[in-house]
Amino acid sequence: MSEPRVFLLPDLGEGLTEAELVAWHVSVGDEIAVDQPIAEVETAKSAVEVPSPYAGIVAELHGKPGETLDVGKPLISVTPVVEPVETRGVAAPVAAADDAAPAPSPDGHAASSMPSGSDRPEATPGAASSAAEAETYREEEKAGSGNVLIGYGTPGGHGQARRTRARRGSLPVVEPVETSGISTGSTTGDDITLLRTRVPGKLGAVISPLVRRMAKEHGVDLGDISGSGHSGLIMRRDVEAALKSAAPAATPPAQPVEAPAPLAEPAAPSAGPATDARTGLAISARTPVRGVRKAVAANMARSRSEIPEATVWVDVDATALMELREGLKANGAEVPGLLAFIARFVTAGLKKFPELNTRIETADDGSQEIVAFDGINLGFAAQTDRGLVVPSVRGAEKLSARELDAEIRRLTQVARDGKATPAELGGGTFTVNNYGVFGVDGSAAIINHPEVGILGVGRIIDKPWVVNGELAVRKVTELTLTFDHRVCDGGTAGGFLRFVADAIENPTSLLADI
Repeated sequence: MSEPRVFLLPDLGEGLTEAELVAWHVSVGDEIAVDQPIAEVETAKSAVEVPSPYAGIVAELHGKPGETLDVGKPLISVTPVVEPVETRGVAAPVAAADDAAPAPSPDGHAASSMPSGSDRPEATPGAASSAAEAETYREEEKAGSGNVLIGYGTPGGHGQARRTRARRGSLPVVEPVETSGISTGSTTGDDITLLRTRVPGKLGAVISPLVRRMAKEHGVDLGDISGSGHSGLIMRRDVEAALKSAAPAATPPAQPVEAPAPLAEPAAPSAGPATDARTGLAISARTPVRGVRKAVAANMARSRSEIPEATVWVDVDATALMELREGLKANGAEVPGLLAFIARFVTAGLKKFPELNTRIETADDGSQEIVAFDGINLGFAAQTDRGLVVPSVRGAEKLSARELDAEIRRLTQVARDGKATPAELGGGTFTVNNYGVFGVDGSAAIINHPEVGILGVGRIIDKPWVVNGELAVRKVTELTLTFDHRVCDGGTAGGFLRFVADAIENPTSLLADI
């Protein structure tokens, strides 16, 4: 038995040091294929499925759902399936279901009980094709596919066996190359049967042998199943669901598949609620600070401790902007959201006041530099079930209001689905926070470190407003700018805020100029 190969939790992007284990997709004893998703983990950036770089039998799962695992620590141990080594690098003929393949003699030639001469049967093209198919499957199982998981992938087949083109009517030849504890082996009739159960048009390594065997033994057609795994991968749970929905078979299968063992023991019932020593009240719950909430807490604490922030605000008459949108709707045109218009005004303002599109960097000796950028990555705060995240629109200064609207909607959706990449959730240079959607007027926001400014937008409501010396009811909102006083003074911050406010009050003229 080969030693288990240990797969360490990779860096899932942005230099993150840990991830929360959400769920296992495999159990101890399962046979898995290369690039098969084995677990779902949640980082401070997003939730991702982790594929296995190894094929074999799951020997150990290093962690339980809900635990926080450190990057670089063991995630799963996989024992390779070691098979008999063929002599002289020639794959043995495929044996029929009820026939045994001849064993090799001590001198390396296959011993045969068949008569010599014309009575000796030759290898058929069908057998060679089946053997080649099986060898292809074995190499796919043993070699990494090169699929990348946010900058990390499985080995691209380095150090694995190479196939050479087989002559017509002959058996395929495999050049023996040393592999990492896994040797090439003969192909059995059962392997070929399993290969024929794969989904047409997909690689054999896409579906694990365990899933194929389960489908074969229960008479499930894999072609009729839509996989729930990554990129349509058919998982064990998909076959089990198909079995539950189908009518019970008249005869039970010869080798029933055991149900997966539970991943964690159920928690024992608590003896009673604990009491808080300070307040004397019963403690109803304890929630670990982890994942997105942990990242937000750390970032906000660092922002408040490092950045000497200041805040300016102004009330803005947004009536003209609201009327502009209503006019576009009346013409049947596709109308961007209010946030997209404001984002357009913000990018124009940052071009005019580039000090707010910078970052402070501190060297080891304590010296500081203000780093300016040739471009704007505009972040926007998005509330999701996982907490507050800040996707960023890259190159926002190059986009129109309609293009900004489309990208904001796309990023909001992937963030709420937990599918946003670290690149989409990081790299912002300035942030807009539309907290008006929560029905509030203003907020002294905390800067999204290491940025130097954040613009808040309150709700738009009817208020009395003086227009041309007369009192009128107008659509009014409040803009709040929190800025890093190290990079600029109040004059720059006030100038930027006034620019955005004027653009909202006179959108037609300013949109024509920017």
